[in-house]
Amino acid sequence: MTCPRCSTDGAAVLATSPVPGVWTVHRCSLCGFVWRDTEPPAVRDSAHYPARFRVTEQDVAAAVDVPTVPERRA
Repeated sequence: MTCPRCSTDGAAVLATSPVPGVWTVHRCSLCGFVWRDTEPPAVRDSAHYPARFRVTEQDVAAAVDVPTVPERRA
């Protein structure tokens, strides 16, 4: 499956609906983008994905690490 965000073929099925055939969630192994197959074309289809949100392999490699989320306070 091709990722709509980075256009690589690294996406895999992450989850499926409890009712067979209703929806499937995919996740890209390169950029981490996650989408359902029921999203509109602007989210799930690389031909319609907004150019301003696209990333390349070089963008991902150059990205800074995301800080961890601290534990919730009681």
